[in-house]
Parts: sequence; C-alpha cells; structure tokens
Amino acid sequence: MRLPRPDAVLIQAAIAGALSFAHLHDIAEAAGQHDWKAWAYPVSVDLLLVAAWRRMRTLRAAGRPAGSAWTWFGIALAASLGANVATAGLLDLVHVPAWLRILVAGWPALAFFGGTLLAHSPTPHAKPDAPAIDADPELPIYEAEPAPPAAPVEPAPEAVTVPEPLPALPPTPAPAPPLAVPAALVDHARKVADDHRARTGEPIDTDTLRARLGVPPHFADAIAAQLA
Repeated sequence: MRLPRPDAVLIQAAIAGALSFAHLHDIAEAAGQHDWKAWAYPVSVDLLLVAAWRRMRTLRAAGRPAGSAWTWFGIALAASLGANVATAGLLDLVHVPAWLRILVAGWPALAFFGGTLLAHSPTPHAKPDAPAIDADPELPIYEAEPAPPAAPVEPAPEAVTVPEPLPALPPTPAPAPPLAVPAALVDHARKVADDHRARTGEPIDTDTLRARLGVPPHFADAIAAQLA
C-alpha cells in the first residue's frame, strides 16, 4: 500500500492556522471574552477571510471589479495579523487598553455585516469566450472571387384560370332484387285477404295483412304486391 506523500504547503498552512487561531483566542480572552466566546472569535475571523477570498475569485472569473471583497479580505487579514503581532510581547495582555476592548466587542457585528454582503450579493456569471480560430500558416489563402452578374429576371406569364370540374354525381343505386316469398305463404295470405273482403267488403291493407300473418314489413309489402 502506497502511503500519501506529505505536502509541505498544507503542513505550513495548518501550522499558521493553528497559531493564528490560538493568538485570536488569547486576544479575545484578554479583552474580557471568556469560555466559548473566546473560541468563537478566531472562527469568525477565519470564516470572513475564506468568504472574502471566494468572492474575489468569483468576481475575477466574471471579469467584475472585486474592490468590496478585497476590503473585507483586508479587514479579516488585519485582525488575524494584528492578533499575531499583539501576542508577541508588544501588548500587555494583563492591562488591555480600552480601544482593543472596543474592537473585540464590536467585531461580531462587523463580521456579520461583512459576511452578509459577501454571501448575499448577486453572483455574476462568466460569459464563455468564443473559441479563437487560428489560421494555419502553411495553407494558402484564397481570395473570394466576385460573384457573376445576375441574369435578368423575365416577367412571369399570366396565369390561365382553368375552370374547376364539376363534382361527379353519386351513382344511382341499383334496384333491390324482388323478395322471394314462399308459395304456401302467398296462398295463406290470399285466403286471409278473401276472408277480410267477405267480412268487411273492402280489400285488406298492408298493415292488417302484416298483423294477421305476423311477418316483417318488407315481407308484407312483397305479399301485397303479389295479391294485387
């Protein structure tokens, strides 16, 4: 198993961050911020430093000025460097001056204001650059030939109006073949018709014939046509 090689830059960054973190904690505790509050100050400074750096990179990638991001980056860097220098014996941490207490007490509000501006400002989008087309010096360069003159346009002939053909008439349906009626049924119908004439003195109609025989209407019409 191959072990990862140590990176000198990462090791140096970890040492610098740890020392700066401890110095900020010592300054905050000397200024009257004890317990967890003293540890929150170095976290706040480092977060503002990282947020300003990321904002600068975003603005530079979009080709926008990054003056505001540089300002907050300088404020966070000054707070970190100031703590490192102040704890090197240049400041009496037992009798802290009033101005330092004021700076330490006002830092949370200042860091919150700067972080809000950095995080909630509209993020510009970088426009993709058009790919550059490099000309090959070995290829010959041809000049475009002039286009030939256009031929004169002749006027179009007048359109001849052709009358539309009349729609074809639908074909006449062929007459239906006569319905074949059994001879026995015709004889029975004739007896029913004669009986009706004997009782009423009138020829039997189609509806009465259909009702007496119990056949469909088309059968009754065919039988009546044969009895006529």
